[in-house]
Amino acid sequence: MLLAIDVGNTNTVLGLYKLASSTGEAELVANWRITTPSRQTTDEFGVMLRSLFGLRGLDMTAVDGIAIASVVPPLDSMLRQVCEVYFKIKPLMIEPGVKTGLPVLTDNPSDAGADRIVDCVAAFEKFGGPCIVVDMGTATTFDVVSKKGEFLGGAIAPGLGISAEALFARAARLSRVDIKKPTKVIGTGTVDNMQIGLYYGYIGLVDGILERMIAELGPETKTVATGGLAKLIASGSKYIGAVDEMLTLTGLRIIYERNLERQKKRGA
Repeated sequence: MLLAIDVGNTNTVLGLYKLASSTGEAELVANWRITTPSRQTTDEFGVMLRSLFGLRGLDMTAVDGIAIASVVPPLDSMLRQVCEVYFKIKPLMIEPGVKTGLPVLTDNPSDAGADRIVDCVAAFEKFGGPCIVVDMGTATTFDVVSKKGEFLGGAIAPGLGISAEALFARAARLSRVDIKKPTKVIGTGTVDNMQIGLYYGYIGLVDGILERMIAELGPETKTVATGGLAKLIASGSKYIGAVDEMLTLTGLRIIYERNLERQKKRGA
């Protein structure tokens, strides 16, 4: 089985896959979303993984492959140690030099975040190109894949959570509110005023960028959203055509499978 780990700035998503055989497709057996560890030791993170597996009645010894996409470099060494100590496996870290099948045509390909590359691999595999992936996490990234399956670049904007925190921090009389879809557009109280501004303001940001990107790429462009807030924003967007909350995990699985022979040669 494959353990796919997507380490973001705020949350970490894990997925356990039963890989495809000659007679079937890969199956997502279990998935978890946790707060990204900031000060946990190797043992603390390992114990947490044991708890997660145990609560689902799963056996950690069944894992024979691990793929990791991390945008938090200080955690990379700890994650490697967890894999080697608790799973006896050398993980496949998505980094320059790893075979992804996705040519990166940006000014500095090594600058592209691992999660963005992984998202694009999965999106092109599932939807074809041209395609735009909107990943709504701590930051919201817009990643563009060409018709030929090349990563062309994109855009990065502050995430909805960051925008909300900035509003609360800088406006003394405004308190934190639940971010959700408002029932009306003209608010009559402070709370619904803030919810309307956050929700529809962010949809305006997303749709404004997508409208311009689609105009440049062509009307046949597909769009897919992923990340913790994908469903919330996509429900009000004019341009998001699909939501796939497991897109990054799917991309990790695809890349792992493409590197399986290489991993075997490395003794993983």
